[in-house]
Amino acid sequence: MTGNAPFLVVGIIFFLGLYAILFERNLIKIAIGISLLEASANLLLIVLGYRSGGSIPIFTLAGEVRTMVLPTPQALTLTAIVIGLATSALLLSLIMLLYRHYGTLDVREIRRLRG
Repeated sequence: MTGNAPFLVVGIIFFLGLYAILFERNLIKIAIGISLLEASANLLLIVLGYRSGGSIPIFTLAGEVRTMVLPTPQALTLTAIVIGLATSALLLSLIMLLYRHYGTLDVREIRRLRG
């Protein structure tokens, strides 16, 4: 592994997503920020399960016992990807309904039109 570089990338992606959620006013950009947060969580799981010089856990013909990469974070990441896809689809469908109803994607306009 290349030191702390993967953790730095996870942190950068996480803070980009957090910035988009907190400071953007467009609903599509907020949805992109939520997707970035999900991607950073998935990348963190993969980075934590990595073993330097490890082999694939499914490879049974290895002969001698070697260090293997942890399969649990990989399974959790696959599950998180499916959940993230469903969350993104639901979020984007709600954004489409809000656009049809209010005619704008700006959060400030939607709050002002409430009533």
